Amino acid sequence: MKNWKAILIFVIVCTLMIAGCGNGGNAATGAENKQTENSSAAQETAKKDVTIKMFNFKVEIAEALDKLTEAYEQETGVKLEVETHGGGEDYGALLKAELASGSEPEIFNNGGYVALEPYMDRATELTGEAWVKDLIETSKMPMTVDGKLYGMPMNIEGYGLVYNKKLFEQAGITEEPKTLPQLKEAVEKLKAAGITPFMATNEWWSLGIHLVNVGLANQPDPRQFIEDVKAGKASFKDNEVFKQWLDLVDLIFNNAQKDKMTTDYASQIANFAAGKAAMMLQGNWTQGDIDKIDPDLQLGVLPVPINDQEGKVLIGVPNNYVVNSKSAHPEEAKAFLNWLVTSETGKKFVTKEFKFIPALSSIEATSEDIGQIAVAVQEKSDTAVGWFWDLFPDGVTQGFGAAMQEYLGAQISRDQLLEKLDKSVQDIVQQ
Repeated sequence: MKNWKAILIFVIVCTLMIAGCGNGGNAATGAENKQTENSSAAQETAKKDVTIKMFNFKVEIAEALDKLTEAYEQETGVKLEVETHGGGEDYGALLKAELASGSEPEIFNNGGYVALEPYMDRATELTGEAWVKDLIETSKMPMTVDGKLYGMPMNIEGYGLVYNKKLFEQAGITEEPKTLPQLKEAVEKLKAAGITPFMATNEWWSLGIHLVNVGLANQPDPRQFIEDVKAGKASFKDNEVFKQWLDLVDLIFNNAQKDKMTTDYASQIANFAAGKAAMMLQGNWTQGDIDKIDPDLQLGVLPVPINDQEGKVLIGVPNNYVVNSKSAHPEEAKAFLNWLVTSETGKKFVTKEFKFIPALSSIEATSEDIGQIAVAVQEKSDTAVGWFWDLFPDGVTQGFGAAMQEYLGAQISRDQLLEKLDKSVQDIVQQ
């Protein structure tokens, strides 16, 4: 059936092209215009009954994506099917299983850098797409290989210690703590006021990616440190920055809610939004879920300190859209991405529905669109540090997460935690 349709489309295109050429050689411009129109008509014919599939990592926008699929089909006639895997699931393992089964989604997500390498045989080059010129320059880095772009950055995100301004006020905290000693003082004031300082989570990705990255980002040269650890020339256990980082980890874990070992991501957000704790280590991606519970909650973002120096928020590209060249409809997938960032409907979803900080300068976003957390991150972006976990091979951060879960449960010591972080790297690198 697919071959029959392809033959029919080919015949239609050829017939229309011959008709266009019949206008004569002296009417070249007119013939080209006619040919373009006919080509577009053929493409519209080809779009009938087309379904493109997206294998989505971003659980926070799953509901909004369902709405977007309806809007996209209504405007273009192309169906978009979204399958979401994230949160507590191992997206990378599930994507590999999907591909191994013979299923080839048109679009999947990838963090870039080292994580992109296993998928280079599928990643479609997007350098020539019209929207590339509008990308914020740094957002291109994770998906750029030899000067060519192989993915669309999903958005810009940032995280830090999201805090409840009302609870801070109740505890008599009048200024944002910037250093670790100042943060410790704030914690004591919160406890004295009967307020739980931190809402922690047991999720491996929050612990093994976001929290560990605080130690990575505070290295004098994060990239060099990571390369040295992979090469066995440096270690977490002997690193002074990570020894200081442990003081921050202890402050959070020792002053979090009692059921932290059984608190998943959804529960963390729900409990924080309900005012059950004053702070949580999270980012602007939580805004939509918080608003569902209490849209009037007054929020801010603290920098994340590890010593007596001022801390910083952490900013990066959380994920990227990759067009799968081995899928049935890569051209339709590219058309969807273009629609997402250029059409008024698509841009509205990016800002108002997804609550994203856009990665493109051509998309405007107000505080009403993207929320208080994103605005607070933007205000501190001048001194922000980056995201570096994707410089490790796949599987390393999962090992980090498992070690952090053990430490959260007080099952291992500080030294043992650092040793396990080192082992997580070497177990993968030496394979």
